[in-house]
Amino acid sequence: MTLVDPQTIDSAAIPDGWVRVCAVSDLEVERGRAALLGDTQIALFLLHSPDGKTGRVHAVSNYDPYSHANVISRGIVGTKQDAPTVASPMYKQVFDLRTGACLDTQGKEPETLTVWPVAVSDGDVLVRWEAPR
Repeated sequence: MTLVDPQTIDSAAIPDGWVRVCAVSDLEVERGRAALLGDTQIALFLLHSPDGKTGRVHAVSNYDPYSHANVISRGIVGTKQDAPTVASPMYKQVFDLRTGACLDTQGKEPETLTVWPVAVSDGDVLVRWEAPR
């Protein structure tokens, strides 16, 4: 797990409100990685790109609202229709990585994952950081 303290980042190249989490090269395609930003665990996913180049990176909460465990980074990456998804490794609910919406609740009430904007700059993964409410 990558540990980041958003309050102690010291880089003039990073815009206000953004935090460098890791290098893109630290991520594996179609595999999740967990990072700790302050007291919040996030899950990062680097997806395949249709043109074979580095794909898009998504950042969602690592906290599974159904199992109440920080396991989303260990989920199974896939797609549902055109939506990039991750299925919880616990009870297999499927979440849209773009919106955090649960697309397959497995018969439970709908829940969502928190989603953060992500940018890649000079090989670094940056997350627009606002602690969840």
